[in-house]
Amino acid sequence: MEPGTAGCGECADCVPVADPPRYALYREDAKLLAAIGEHVDAQVDRVTVRLPGALARAAVAAWDRDDEGDLDEETREQYELRGQAGDLALIGLAVSERGRWEGEEVVVDLFVNLAGAALLAHIEAAGADYRSPKP
Repeated sequence: MEPGTAGCGECADCVPVADPPRYALYREDAKLLAAIGEHVDAQVDRVTVRLPGALARAAVAAWDRDDEGDLDEETREQYELRGQAGDLALIGLAVSERGRWEGEEVVVDLFVNLAGAALLAHIEAAGADYRSPKP
């Protein structure tokens, strides 16, 4: 939705738009998903993943990068992009601290939220073309 249109949520002139009734159900579903996440969080700490060396090095470079300066007001998309960049940098930190080279790959234990963030970014980038490699 473009800024300045009803319900955009990004500007002072924004006029709130009531959600269709099904979104009340979706909000409840989101709360249930968060409750499940609370239990997953208590049970799962890290998952072991294998990364191609080039991706591992790029993640470490993201961690080593120094992003200086204050940020201006962000759009929702900019906020989400910065969050993904932060997740990448944290994967780079894990690689630099705990990664071990096995041939051309790096094996690293990632916190499940970072592994999930990377998977979600992949799924979102693929869009409607996403197909799980698992049957």
